[in-house]
Amino acid sequence: MFNKDCFLDHIAVAVEDLDKAEKIYEDLGLKFDMRETVEEQQVETSFAHIDENAHIELLQPINGQGPIAKYLEKKGPGIHHMCYRVPNVHEKSAELRSQGYILLYDEPKSGANNTLVNFIHPKSTGGVLIEIAQKMES
Repeated sequence: MFNKDCFLDHIAVAVEDLDKAEKIYEDLGLKFDMRETVEEQQVETSFAHIDENAHIELLQPINGQGPIAKYLEKKGPGIHHMCYRVPNVHEKSAELRSQGYILLYDEPKSGANNTLVNFIHPKSTGGVLIEIAQKMES
């Protein structure tokens, strides 16, 4: 019924204050167990498990810079993107391009939680920013 090679990894929410945002989800019963700074994206992230695969990822811009800061200025806090885990982000990026999808990066970039990532432009997906991510070997 489900594809074990491609599954929902996380839903990312752009926030202005990680501590305040974490409290909302903690009040629902989630536990945030990892924060990470991703310098390349100028963002601090915080993850909480929903189940054995999926997470909520909170994204707070660092020093008002980067794509999340621009998103917050334009749209305000809220759902930023959905991320799907794939076995090989390079292969999936090439496959998606060959099918006519627009990807944000020519080559995947380093992401949070030891991943390589790329994004499918919302113009290709009916308005939803979709991230594809490959977990790297530790």
